[in-house]
Amino acid sequence: MGGLSLVSMYGSEKDIKHNLFLFFIDGVVYTPATTLISITAVIPYFMAQLGAATFQIGLAASLALVCNFVAQPFFGQIASRSSRMHMTFLKILLLQRFIFLAFVLIMPFVAHNGAVLVWIFLLFWSLFNIFVGSYGVFYTPLLLKLLPPDRRGAIRGMGYAIGSGLGLGAAALIHVLLVHIRFPYNYTLIFALSVVLMVIDALIYFFIRMPREGIEPNEPMGMVRYIREMPSSISKNAPFRAMILTCMFLVAANSLLPYYTLYAIKVFSAAESHVAALAALAVIANAAGYIIFGAAVDNWGPRTTLRISAMIIILAGALALFTHSLGFLYAAWALANFGNIAYSITSSLLYAEVCPPSKLPLYVGVYSIISLALSSAVLLLLAPVLERIGFMVLFTTVVICGVLSLLCNLFILRIKRR
Repeated sequence: MGGLSLVSMYGSEKDIKHNLFLFFIDGVVYTPATTLISITAVIPYFMAQLGAATFQIGLAASLALVCNFVAQPFFGQIASRSSRMHMTFLKILLLQRFIFLAFVLIMPFVAHNGAVLVWIFLLFWSLFNIFVGSYGVFYTPLLLKLLPPDRRGAIRGMGYAIGSGLGLGAAALIHVLLVHIRFPYNYTLIFALSVVLMVIDALIYFFIRMPREGIEPNEPMGMVRYIREMPSSISKNAPFRAMILTCMFLVAANSLLPYYTLYAIKVFSAAESHVAALAALAVIANAAGYIIFGAAVDNWGPRTTLRISAMIIILAGALALFTHSLGFLYAAWALANFGNIAYSITSSLLYAEVCPPSKLPLYVGVYSIISLALSSAVLLLLAPVLERIGFMVLFTTVVICGVLSLLCNLFILRIKRR
């Protein structure tokens, strides 16, 4: 790619480096922010202290998926009609985070009535996760339109690796605050710190430099047209269908990660120390994955990196399937997380190879809806099977999904060479 085309498509070299730095900071800040409001750890403990029923705690986890799912078309059509996507995204993010700040400010005044505060939290949590539906349809098109193909992985990967380390520090801070500060002010501080970090993360988009020329505008779509074109985006675009098929098997395998921990607890009677070791291994594997696969995708492209992801996931599933040892499960767990990061940092970059640039918000929305629905279905459907048949079904499913993704990648997925 020549110097003139580089300038016209992505801005000057100075602008590209500026935007690269912003995407780097995004990874550094966002990960610890989400650790502080983790739906798998912090939120269940918070709700349990309020006296929430198991149904209500499960509802919080379900709302995180459902609200994100139903909001995709709404935010997708907004993204398609936005001429300054970074500023529109900034406003959406700030609105989301100030709404959650309102809950944080209300919380100490209602904490004496746990039953009421549970439902107030679920209301604000629903609103928060509705706005999560905007993330992919804004972030991915901005990433693809602002950064050259060979510079989309390494710097972002480094940012998320550092963010993973800070996330581990945030997890340690949570323990300190919960032990040394009385309820509800401990959670008030935890949630307030998360909001501060998320506001800083949102403000990053204010400083983005959009190219003055050469960037292809989005094709404006109203809500009705956006929804109507969702099926045709799959039926009329063979490369996009191949991408969905290749990635969905990896989505299914990666969605089963929580069951690895359940396997350790049910079969090997894993204690708190073992679960803590699994958490630490996940952080290490994630950080290594972000660094290694961030660089790999810049050099080898997303299709090759997805193949590696599938092979790692096959190895992880096979290791757990054919061994019966907590030590080998640690290794399988680390590999599974490593492969998941390879998928996470790579899959979104395939849009540039298989989708029209003017319809990126549409295609991202379609893919997000399918992956969210599949993740939820796999988690829910496999649970009773594991209870009746055992965990070997889990790892057999992981291996099969990895093999099918690899075969689809090798024989069906066709993308243009950069």
